[in-house]
Amino acid sequence: MTKSELIATLAERHAQLSIRDMDLAVRTVLDAMALALAQGQRIEIRGFGSFSLSNRQPRLGRNPRSGELVQVPAKRVPHFKPGKELREKVDQAPDDPPAGPKQAVLFDRKVGGY
Repeated sequence: MTKSELIATLAERHAQLSIRDMDLAVRTVLDAMALALAQGQRIEIRGFGSFSLSNRQPRLGRNPRSGELVQVPAKRVPHFKPGKELREKVDQAPDDPPAGPKQAVLFDRKVGGY
């Protein structure tokens, strides 16, 4: 699912809000998450998962074109760990997804699942 698909799906589910309002809401949430990670904070969304930072050590890599050894510097990368509810829901999903366009299914607390 892309960001624009998420916005469209949310706009369909909440007809009282415009697509422009949904776009602003989604961008605001994603920007806040990116800023928190950039500041070294951990993000936890109950029932979905958590985002944290992992530190990668410097290492030697290879240039894929020339095969030449290059030094890859140390860096911090985001890491996602799915929550229990998400892992169970994904595990229960059918092995063969239906053909055709992908459908977005959003979490709905009233129903108690995805």
